[in-house]
Amino acid sequence: MLGQGSSGGLRVLMSADTVGGVFEYASELSRALCERGAKVALATMGAPLSADQRSVLRDIDGLSTFESHFALEWMDDPWHSVDEAGRWLLQVAEQFAPDIVHLNGYSHASLPWRAKVVVVAHSCVVSWWRAVRGTDPPPSFDPYRARVRAGLEHADLVVAPSSAMLSALRAGYSFTTEARVIYNGVSSHGGCDAGGEPYYLAAGRLWDEAKNLELIARVADKLPWPVLVAGERPRSEDRASGLTLLGKLPRADLRRLMTSASVFLHPARYEPFGLAPLEAALSGAALILGDIASLREVWGSSALFVSPDRPQELLEAARALALDHELRGEFRARARRRALFYSTAAMAREYSAAYRELLAETTSNPRERHARRAVVEAS
Repeated sequence: MLGQGSSGGLRVLMSADTVGGVFEYASELSRALCERGAKVALATMGAPLSADQRSVLRDIDGLSTFESHFALEWMDDPWHSVDEAGRWLLQVAEQFAPDIVHLNGYSHASLPWRAKVVVVAHSCVVSWWRAVRGTDPPPSFDPYRARVRAGLEHADLVVAPSSAMLSALRAGYSFTTEARVIYNGVSSHGGCDAGGEPYYLAAGRLWDEAKNLELIARVADKLPWPVLVAGERPRSEDRASGLTLLGKLPRADLRRLMTSASVFLHPARYEPFGLAPLEAALSGAALILGDIASLREVWGSSALFVSPDRPQELLEAARALALDHELRGEFRARARRRALFYSTAAMAREYSAAYRELLAETTSNPRERHARRAVVEAS
């Protein structure tokens, strides 16, 4: 029996990919769950763990790590590898005997699990295409769409990190599974610099249309401060004029940069939640964000918002924060206050409550529930 407000005795098998922000989310949540008394098995896919990632996981008491490099469902022609990963995950589950299977992906929810299944929707191809390209993905993504919808229907619970992402997911797949929003969180990592150094910081791949860092490149030469960008370097740096490209950094190094930065730039077109702005705000940076529903939901009046299509808006907002010390100080304080709401403790508490509710349900097989629903709807 789980204690009130704790995860004591709970066993959670969690999947995670190693090539994006999901790893930071999964490692933060795993640590917080373990601190609450749970045992967590983290099954990684996508690519081998980096030295930095291994170091993070080694530091978590109560965590077992199962490593693989199976392809992820959004990669090119991944399905043979995804199916192999499914068989591997079932073997891990047989060994670990979880109470909860927490999947940070979709397809594997359709597997014959012997435990309750939670699917967390960090992103998806359909919502990405609609937000970034303004259209549905081409027919070549039909197998992906079918697999995602099947996974959503077979889950016991679907979680999204924002109401905006949950709405986009419902619009893209019309699933009927129970769903809720649980906001992401990160751990506070010390105080923030009292004044901030005179530079802007951004994080991400310059060619990533969703993060829209190209908008920053279009105005960088006109800004009063240097613009530092942490993330994988583009093959050609021709479009990076005015930017200082730092390459991909270990998380600790990026956090140190965030602690010194005065302003964090993130004019995203698509962002289901946004861990990078959260880390930056916790570090004391003011935020300039893309004016999209999810970021408005997460940050409210604690950030400046600019159209992802209007470089002039970004230029004016970035200049204003650089040139007005009081305005910059106010938005730094606002962002940090708001960021403290999105803690790992709060995230783990919400997930623990969701797990407890699932385990208290009498129906253990989602297929039975869906079959009964189909009978009712047909009658």
